[in-house]
Amino acid sequence: MISFSLWDILRNLLLAGRWTVVLSLVTFLLGGMLGLLILFFRTSKSGALRNVARIYIEVFQGTPLLMQLFLVFFGIALFGVEVPAWLAAGLTLTLWSASFLAEIWRGCVEAIPRGQWEASSVLAMNYVQQMRYVILPQALRIALPPTIGFSVQIIKGTAVTSIIGFVELSKAATVITNATFMPFTVYAAAGLFYFILCWPLSKYSQFLERKFHATHSH
Repeated sequence: MISFSLWDILRNLLLAGRWTVVLSLVTFLLGGMLGLLILFFRTSKSGALRNVARIYIEVFQGTPLLMQLFLVFFGIALFGVEVPAWLAAGLTLTLWSASFLAEIWRGCVEAIPRGQWEASSVLAMNYVQQMRYVILPQALRIALPPTIGFSVQIIKGTAVTSIIGFVELSKAATVITNATFMPFTVYAAAGLFYFILCWPLSKYSQFLERKFHATHSH
């Protein structure tokens, strides 16, 4: 029987942890871009675009992430296209995160006083110009704390992708456990890695929120 030292376990978890970080970053960036587009739809003057965005958000927020992952992974395969686990994982998390980010940002946009919209209309700005030059720069400061806070949910959400064989931190922990028969040690180490990734983001989000409320109260 092969013996595994604590360093062997930690080293292999660290190697897999890279993919958790990469998947989280890709999800956050692509989900943010898609979420921004959905935000424009959601706050558009067009009723049809608003309905498209609303349905999208309700579908992805109202169904389990695991089910979405299965539908993407197995659904695309029905068309004869082989879907790598990393692609299905990235695509699903991007679609899922975009729905939440769009709603977070919509709340921040709606927090901007109506007078800002009216003032920019007087300057003959169209909707896109209003959002780009007037509304979004002001909404950004409000949006920063909840956006960073949601990034923690993205990191934790990557664990679901282990079910389709994507080797990130959770999947690696399962594989290492099967090889070492040391479940407590392995999963405790994996939990520690998740904590190291998530805790600083959570605290920074809380710090920004307190700072915003302190500034706003003055």
